[in-house]
Amino acid sequence: MNEKFLNNLLNSISVSGYEEQVQDIVTEEMKEYTDEIRRDEMQNLTCILNPENDVRIMLSAHADEIGLMISNIREDGRLQVIDRGGIVPATYPGRQVRIKTKNGEVYGVVEAYRDLFKEENLGTKHFLIDIGAKDREDALKNVSLGDPIVPDTHIRKMKNGKFTARALDDRLGVYIIMEAIKRAKELGCKVGVYGASTTGEETTKTGAFWTSTRINPTLAIVVDVTYTSDCSGMNPAEMGTVLLGGGPVLCNSPIVAKTLNAKMEECAKKVGIPVQREAASRLSYTDGDKIHFSNQGVPMVLVSIPLRYMHMPAEVADEKDVEGCVELIAQFLANYNA
Repeated sequence: MNEKFLNNLLNSISVSGYEEQVQDIVTEEMKEYTDEIRRDEMQNLTCILNPENDVRIMLSAHADEIGLMISNIREDGRLQVIDRGGIVPATYPGRQVRIKTKNGEVYGVVEAYRDLFKEENLGTKHFLIDIGAKDREDALKNVSLGDPIVPDTHIRKMKNGKFTARALDDRLGVYIIMEAIKRAKELGCKVGVYGASTTGEETTKTGAFWTSTRINPTLAIVVDVTYTSDCSGMNPAEMGTVLLGGGPVLCNSPIVAKTLNAKMEECAKKVGIPVQREAASRLSYTDGDKIHFSNQGVPMVLVSIPLRYMHMPAEVADEKDVEGCVELIAQFLANYNA
């Protein structure tokens, strides 16, 4: 694995609507491997290989993460916030946080006291963030309304190839599609490849729609995370048996083209990559839904990364699954025949 690239992505702050830092990292990483890089008004980034080819395969993964945003600063200097994306409020009180400001990072703590945890509907309206400010005027010297906030967590390697960090959802996907472009190029890929690191998936999903309408792709490969069934609270009857370390996950969904699932399985079998299946009754609830309905309709296949503890401050993934996703997509691109 390209640990430097992945760690740079994971260390960045990219709350939905504030994805610029991730896109800067991707641009720097990919400038030597692609023919063209585009960045639009909403900070969607597209890395392009073989733009002259009539076949345009869109790879899509979202750059944004869930988090908080400063909505108000009280007279005592405490920060009040709203959420951006599907946070779990109970995981924030008592936690250290990082705040991205125009002058660098500021650190703080989400206030916690025993009675707070007795709130029946605990939410961001109950949060107060202490940055050590003496009062509102002092706080405004350090932070501004609208600054994004994330938990101050760490990247840690675990046993048997597992690793943990916040917001693996979905910067792992961004890492995978960019590494797949590099690998596909090595394999002699001839089709047009448009690797899109999209914005706003956790909130509006406009990034994927904008990007797809501008690419007008022949088909799309969407990379996001999916729940595993090998951890507490998950029922395999709902989505199927998905194991961490079991390989990339293909989705049995009415919005996924079955022919593309079959082609993915052929590629996986050819190079010996194990694949898993998950079940969805309706939409995929990823950027793939917006892409599928864009233009005159885009055939879509979803390649998911098994993930434990989604939307928690410490998610867990497996290096084998990440590497399997990279190789599977690269093989698909290199061997695609329209």
